[in-house]
Amino acid sequence: MIDPERITADQLPGRTLCVNGAEFLFCSGTSYLGISRSEAFQQSLLAGFERYGTNYSSSRNSNLQLQVFTEAEDFLASYTGAEAALTMSSGYLAGQLVVQTLQNEGRFLYAPGTHPALWRSMADAPYASVPFDEWVNLMLQQAPALPERQLILVCNSLDPLKAQNYSFDWVNKLPREKQITLIVDDSHGFGVTGENGAGIYPQLRGLQGIRLVVVSSFGKAFGIPAGLILGDRQLITQLRASSCFGGASPAIPAYLYAFLHSQQLFEAAREKLFSNILYFRKRLQQPELFRFFEAYPVFYTSEEALSSYLLQNQVLISSFRYPTPADAPITRVILNSLHTTADLDRLTELINGYGAGKERLG
Repeated sequence: MIDPERITADQLPGRTLCVNGAEFLFCSGTSYLGISRSEAFQQSLLAGFERYGTNYSSSRNSNLQLQVFTEAEDFLASYTGAEAALTMSSGYLAGQLVVQTLQNEGRFLYAPGTHPALWRSMADAPYASVPFDEWVNLMLQQAPALPERQLILVCNSLDPLKAQNYSFDWVNKLPREKQITLIVDDSHGFGVTGENGAGIYPQLRGLQGIRLVVVSSFGKAFGIPAGLILGDRQLITQLRASSCFGGASPAIPAYLYAFLHSQQLFEAAREKLFSNILYFRKRLQQPELFRFFEAYPVFYTSEEALSSYLLQNQVLISSFRYPTPADAPITRVILNSLHTTADLDRLTELINGYGAGKERLG
């Protein structure tokens, strides 16, 4: 019998996962484009390893400068429309570099659900039960009266846990007498959302009177152990001059090489993902069981029993207590680019059967 709250495997899942000799359809995780199991990407990565070795542990400020870092950052700035970009060895370190550099430049206001990568300390833990929209309204009411002239707002680009897409129309209502920096974590959007997967930056870059900073992990859609910061040139120059940046090992060069040489692969995987999302939605007989939004592969449900039901039928979805073991489980069906139509037929048949059973029980 498999413990649904602790499943151990000795391989990385793709469209399926083998557990104790049994194959499960895998509809969990954050590898939205399936890159972590892509043979084509692995070939590009091997070429990167041949050129750059397995790691480069020197400071980015050393007297040896690898060209691939500049190439990747120039590409990322062009790709997203940012003035400048900076890569780090992880999304967590990218977030910490930003908040530690800016920590004395204004009052931080954290939206609920903001990842620990953007906390300055545990005291910033923003896991409140208030919904995002309520936080926005409360913040807009309080911000004008705050004594600090500079405010630093920190939030996610979307909610990947309960599948909610955030509107940023509220930014136009911020008090103009304040100097506002908006830091957005786009880790679960970058590579999937926005034009050509460029994420939230192109949508927000035209904001008037707002200093925009976007941080992201490469580890979700792109399957790369690295982090990213997008912003204006002055900020990126400031970050480069920090001891945190100078003292940290950079992203593994071979992965950035593979990223630069896999753009067609990413585009094809994104199109396949969108096709899978549409196919799944069309076959759902009771879409009201889920919360979801357009062209995003996460389908949240309050039906915690669905996880056990699917597990009994050898389908593993995401269901675990978050952010702490004392919290209620977050249950989601998560699609990726590797799923076949046969996979989705099987998945929706089971979900439709579950929904029909609930209707019969009244």
